[in-house]
Amino acid sequence: MTPLHPLVSDEKHPLKKLLSSQAPEKQRENGTRLVTQFVLVGFSNLPDLRTTLFALFLLTYLVTLSGNVTIVTIIHADRTLHTPMYRFLAVLSLSETCYTLVTIPNMLAHLLMESQAISIAGCRAQMFFFLGLGCSHCFLLTLMGYDRYVAICHPLRYSVIMRPTICLCLGALVFCSGFSVSLIETSLIFSSPFCRGQRVEHFFCDIGPVLKLSCAQGARTALGIFFLSVLVVLVSFLLILLSYAFIVAAILRIPSATGRCKAFSTCAAHLTVVIVHFGCASIVYLRPESGGNPDQDRLVAVFYTVVTPLLNPVVYTLRNKEVRVALRRTLARSRGVRQ
Repeated sequence: MTPLHPLVSDEKHPLKKLLSSQAPEKQRENGTRLVTQFVLVGFSNLPDLRTTLFALFLLTYLVTLSGNVTIVTIIHADRTLHTPMYRFLAVLSLSETCYTLVTIPNMLAHLLMESQAISIAGCRAQMFFFLGLGCSHCFLLTLMGYDRYVAICHPLRYSVIMRPTICLCLGALVFCSGFSVSLIETSLIFSSPFCRGQRVEHFFCDIGPVLKLSCAQGARTALGIFFLSVLVVLVSFLLILLSYAFIVAAILRIPSATGRCKAFSTCAAHLTVVIVHFGCASIVYLRPESGGNPDQDRLVAVFYTVVTPLLNPVVYTLRNKEVRVALRRTLARSRGVRQ
């Protein structure tokens, strides 16, 4: 049997007394200290900017919530928007709202408090919902691309192919698939205890920073998670590109320039969101782990957790004429009711 470290084997040594005073589940037989909670580093390296960052992130968060709630309300209230395209947009806005709720309130609280601790159970739950909603966004954007493909390439069969029951089943499949991937990845990461420190070099529990702290950190786990990330991000993006290849081919066959512009305009907002979402996901999850820099990762994470959810309602309201018209119509009706 392997002998214990001399310092630990000495019954009178203070370290031995400290370890023995801990609960059994907090230490291994060889004296290795197991982590029972994490400390999110967050923006602790910027103490002078914490108040400024809190005000900036809070303002952005409130605008994001207002924008997404406005889109959902307009689509629900205006019957002209009761089509699969806009119902998917409402689901995306609702999902974005939940997506920001997972990370931003906790980040705002940590900017105000000295303690930035989070339990392992809380970290697991945060990662599960964050990854589940993130994967679901990829699948939902793919579904929205397919919806545009059917609308432009098969307009006469659109109402049959995208009937309400089919849309409901596809939407359920999107979220079931997203959270299934999240469950697998979270189980892989939290299947072993953590003993490589408790400092998470991030402002929320993301895959890379937490995996580095695992006792059983190995190539097999990292490779499995990387494969799932590639499967979700790359395959979804390729399916969207395939949809738009058919869409572009169909649009180029439209004889009138007005018709081509109208067809392209229905896809512009979706393409903008796709480029931003998949661009950030590729930078974070489809690169070698050795190339990661904690400060750069936090900067990119701020973009896809704070800025990107703000861009979505802005893009869809400014670039979509039907949404703008519906918004004005809804505001006019609300003013009429007040008067």
